[in-house]
Amino acid sequence: MGRMNWLGLALLLVGCEVGPNYKAPQTRLPAQYAFRAATQPATTQPVAVQAPPIRLAEWWRSFNDPILNDLINHAVQANLDLKIATARLIQARAQYGITYAGLFPTVDVDGTATRQRVSLNGPDFIDVPTTVTNSAGKQVPVHFNNTYDLFQAGFDATWELDIFGGQKRAVESAKADIESSWESRNDVLVSLLAETARNYIEYRAFQRRLDLTQQDIRSEEESVTVTRQRFRAGLTNDLDVARAEAEVTTTTAQLPDLTRQMDASLQTLAVTLGTDAQSLETELGPVRPIPVAPPNVPVGLPSDLLRRRPDVRAAERQIASATAQIGVATAELFPQFTLTGSLGLQSDHFKSIGNFNSRYWSIGPSVSWPLFDAGKIRSNIALQKAITAEKWANYQKTVLQALSDVETALESYTNERDRRVQLAKSVQALQRALDLANQLYKQGVGEFLDVLDAERSLFTAEDLLAQSDQAVSADLVSLYKALGGGWD
Repeated sequence: MGRMNWLGLALLLVGCEVGPNYKAPQTRLPAQYAFRAATQPATTQPVAVQAPPIRLAEWWRSFNDPILNDLINHAVQANLDLKIATARLIQARAQYGITYAGLFPTVDVDGTATRQRVSLNGPDFIDVPTTVTNSAGKQVPVHFNNTYDLFQAGFDATWELDIFGGQKRAVESAKADIESSWESRNDVLVSLLAETARNYIEYRAFQRRLDLTQQDIRSEEESVTVTRQRFRAGLTNDLDVARAEAEVTTTTAQLPDLTRQMDASLQTLAVTLGTDAQSLETELGPVRPIPVAPPNVPVGLPSDLLRRRPDVRAAERQIASATAQIGVATAELFPQFTLTGSLGLQSDHFKSIGNFNSRYWSIGPSVSWPLFDAGKIRSNIALQKAITAEKWANYQKTVLQALSDVETALESYTNERDRRVQLAKSVQALQRALDLANQLYKQGVGEFLDVLDAERSLFTAEDLLAQSDQAVSADLVSLYKALGGGWD
């Protein structure tokens, strides 16, 4: 084998991969969250993207609400956004299969049976004499048959040799796209779980507030009855009766708005679950307590976000895909080598197509190398580099946003939990004040205005406590979402 043949074989077997090799980003993160760090400054250290988590921890079970657990299962099965994300993942896998197939030769089999007639006036027709002289020296006519059959069957093969690694880079990019699509689906899943829990908590909170309002109305109606009895007994004046009746109508006027907000939260939850509001309302049943948040949350370290947050992991995989595309574009600068071949049988009679003499074959390489494209290839390389730079910036922004989400959710959850403790104490104190005001009024030594003020204050505090219960649980859900869903 000659030197050039050995060189060609070496290029074929070894090859190379043009373009930059991908390196995972080294991200500088604080050693702890600022909200936890108090006055001590946080140190930073470069952290690489870690191995992916194994499974999603079922954090919603910490609320100990079986209906919420059922709704979560329903949402995972029926939510349309999750189905869209799953379909995109399947598309990415299929695209990887298409790209990966480019590393291998393509072989086609074909067979034809045709009957043809050659035009006697066409340019391809070979002019032959119309008569010939026979052995007797006489001119005899020649009969030319310009109609014939042609049978053909065979294989055609083409293989573009990936000497400079452009196709390998394309496969590398397609694989990263699969991983990015998978993480994007996980991100949709994390958001879906959080939205389902948050909407359910909101619905239960409106139920609770509506129930508190109805209880307050019943209490105020009892006050109307008492004042009327005292008025008829001459123990009070008509002003107290008017005040009591006005308080009932004022509180009753709040029912339509609370009902509207509760129905709106039900509609939102129904869309999230991919069902209709009427059947969902039946499933949710009567008034139930607002899901209570657990006392402690495993927050972890900022570096855990690189493993937990699907959006961070998706952004990192997008960098890998874009980096590989630089190699795909760079490979266009180099020549492309292709091996083509064909093998088959051809005959003008079907019965003889299987004969050994009917065989034909051809094989040979071809090369193409762009000499002038007005800068198209280099512009494409510049484009892919710019896309990669965009993905890097997007990754850094996503990491910063993840840190901000956790800090905000952690502070909101902790502060609201402290606020709820004070509101609970306020409700207890105001309940005692109302009981005392009622006793004094019934004994004739207190003013009815004191009773009204105590009722208003208690109702307001109870409503604020219900809203705080909702906020504490919703803030915890936001914290779980900010942490990436609690992956194990």
